[in-house]
Amino acid sequence: MTATLPTDLQQLAARYIAVWNETDPAARRKLIDEAWAEDGSYTDPLAAVTGREGVDALIGAAQAQFPGLEFTLGPVDAHHDIARFTWNLGPAGEEPLVIGFDVLVADAAGRIASVFGFLDRVPGV
Repeated sequence: MTATLPTDLQQLAARYIAVWNETDPAARRKLIDEAWAEDGSYTDPLAAVTGREGVDALIGAAQAQFPGLEFTLGPVDAHHDIARFTWNLGPAGEEPLVIGFDVLVADAAGRIASVFGFLDRVPGV
C-alpha cells in the first residue's frame, strides 16, 4: 500500500467536489477523467456505479434533480490513502438543503478509486 500525503487527499477531495459542481458536460467529463480511476466506484444509499461513464451519468442526474444548487466541502480528515469529509448542497451562500459525509479512497496513482457516501440530511426525510 502506498501512502498518499494528507494534503494530496485534501486536494483530491476538493477536485471531487469540483466535479459535482461542473455543469458543462464536456468539462465535467474532463475533470472525471483526470480525477477518477477508470474503474472507480461510487456508492451511496441511493446509487451504486462503477467506471467513469457511470460516475458521469450519476452526477448529471443529480444536477438535473437539484438545478442551480452547489456543493461545498467541509473539513477533510485524511490518512494513508483515505479521506473523510462532510459536504453541503444548497443555494450559494444559503442554508444547505442536503448534508452528507463521504469517504474517498485513492489509488496508487492518486486518483479516486472509490467513494462511499452517506446522507445525513435530505429534504422530506
